[in-house]
Amino acid sequence: MRLARFWPDQKAGADTLTLMPGYDAVLLLSFGGPEGPGDVVPFLENVTAGRGIPRERLVEVGAHYDHFDGVSPINEQCRRIQSALDAELANRGRDLPVYWGNRNWQPFLVDTLREIGAAGHERVLAVVTSAYSSYSACRQYLDDIEQARSAIGDGAPIVDKVRAFYDHPGFIEPIVEAAAVAIAELGTDPRPTLVFTAHSIPTSMAATSDYEVQLLEAARLVVERLSGTASRESLPWHLAWQSRSGPPGVPWLEPDINDQLRSLAAAGVRRAVVVPIGFVSDHIEVLWDLDVEAAATAREVGIELRRSSTPGTAPEPAFVAMLAELVEERLDEVPLARRITLGRLGVRPDRCAVDCCPAPARQPPFGRP
Repeated sequence: MRLARFWPDQKAGADTLTLMPGYDAVLLLSFGGPEGPGDVVPFLENVTAGRGIPRERLVEVGAHYDHFDGVSPINEQCRRIQSALDAELANRGRDLPVYWGNRNWQPFLVDTLREIGAAGHERVLAVVTSAYSSYSACRQYLDDIEQARSAIGDGAPIVDKVRAFYDHPGFIEPIVEAAAVAIAELGTDPRPTLVFTAHSIPTSMAATSDYEVQLLEAARLVVERLSGTASRESLPWHLAWQSRSGPPGVPWLEPDINDQLRSLAAAGVRRAVVVPIGFVSDHIEVLWDLDVEAAATAREVGIELRRSSTPGTAPEPAFVAMLAELVEERLDEVPLARRITLGRLGVRPDRCAVDCCPAPARQPPFGRP
C-alpha cells in the first residue's frame, strides 16, 4: 500500500486538504469491441442498452463487422497499449500495475475493478482512450466508473481520471508524423488538402462541452507543424465529421466526411489526406467509415485519397510516453502551470466540474469500435 498523502478536496474548496492514499494502480479504460461474429449483436445491445433500438437494426449495423470477420481491433490495440504502458512505467521506476477494463465488452469495467480491489489496491488512476472533452468522450466514462463502484459496494477502489490530452505533444507529434507520411505518398505538387475527422455528436451535446473547440485547436497544431515541412504556405485544411448514428431529425455536427469530399471535388481539389484526429486508434469507425465508405466516395468524385494512422494503434512510443507522463504528473502533484501542453486553451483540470459535459436527454449511440 502506498503512503498516505494530502490531496486537495475540490468539493470543499481549493485550500482544503483531505488525507487520502496515493495511487497504487493504473486502469486503462476503453470502449470495448467484439472479438468474433457471435459477439457483434450482444456487443451492440450493450452499446445501445435502454434506447429501444430493434434487434433487426442492430443486425443491420453489425453487418459492417462482416468485413473484418466480426472482430474489432480495439481490444488487441488496448492489449498493446496496456503492455507498453506497463513497461514504460516500470522503466521510469514507477511500481504501478496496469489493468484494463471496457465500457461495453469483456473485460468489463466492473469485473476489472473487482480484480483491482481483490489485489489490495485502494486508489486507481484511469487513463481513457479518448483525448477530448464531451459527454461521450469523458463524462460518460466517469459515470461508468461510479456505476461500477456502486455495483461493487464497500471496498471498491477509488478511481480518478487523467486530464484530456488532445494538445499534448505525445498526441500531436505522432499525428504530425503520420500525416507527413501520407502527404509524401501523394506529393506536394499540387499540395493536398487535409481533412481532419472526428466522431460527430449531437449539436446539443457539442454546445455543453469544449469538444469542437479542442478538435479545432488540435487540428491547428498539426497544420502549423506540417506547414513548416510540406511548404512555406499553410496547408489547406477542413474539419469534417463521421460516424453519425442518431435519428435523422436530431441535428449533429456537420459536414459529414463524405459531403466534405464531394464539396472539395466540386471546388477542384484532386488530392486529399484524411487525418482521423478525433481517434486514438484505428478501430472499426476508422476502418469502415474512412477506409471503406470515405474511400469509395473519393473514388466516385475523382479525389486521390490517403488516410493517416492514429498514435495508439501500434502504439507509437511518444504516445505511450505521454500516457506515463499523465500518470506521473498526478503521482507527483505537478501544478497545472507546469504541465506540458502545446495549445492555447490551457491545461484541462484533473477533476471536471460537476456540471460540465452533462448527459443529453437521450444518449445517442456513440461509436462502433
